[in-house]
Amino acid sequence: MNDTAAVPTMPVDVTQIMQLLPHRFPFLLVDRVVELEPHKRIKAIKNVSINEPFFAGHFPGHPVMPGVLVVEAMAQAGGLLTQLSAGGKPLNSDRLFYLVKVDKARFSRMVVPGDQLELEVVLKRNLRGMAQYECCAKVGGNEVASAEILCAEGRKS
Repeated sequence: MNDTAAVPTMPVDVTQIMQLLPHRFPFLLVDRVVELEPHKRIKAIKNVSINEPFFAGHFPGHPVMPGVLVVEAMAQAGGLLTQLSAGGKPLNSDRLFYLVKVDKARFSRMVVPGDQLELEVVLKRNLRGMAQYECCAKVGGNEVASAEILCAEGRKS
């Protein structure tokens, strides 16, 4: 853990995020980082638009963001917490973090087009290439989902 790493200037925009995460359209689910306490917590934003490709089939006439994608957005915010805490260096193409476990997932309200998803992630533990995060997603300050997420470092095949 490098506590002396420079804290990036807020907000961190999507161009910077794309240097830190391997995800791309249509699977990059974080638009901006607005708060960061290195090695502790992060707050990020996902603007939910009717133009998201998943709304075409989930559900026609009643668009709802799939819960698994809300969980994925929280996991990506956790990845950004880890990357930004390490100094925000561009992603090493040989090493990636994979979502390996989701516990205590809970969904309180549907996420729909026009919502701004506030992703709040707290690092609970970081040990031997694994990070455990406590995550909460909110819309308008109200919780819509929460979960505990475990990510592990792996190598590309």
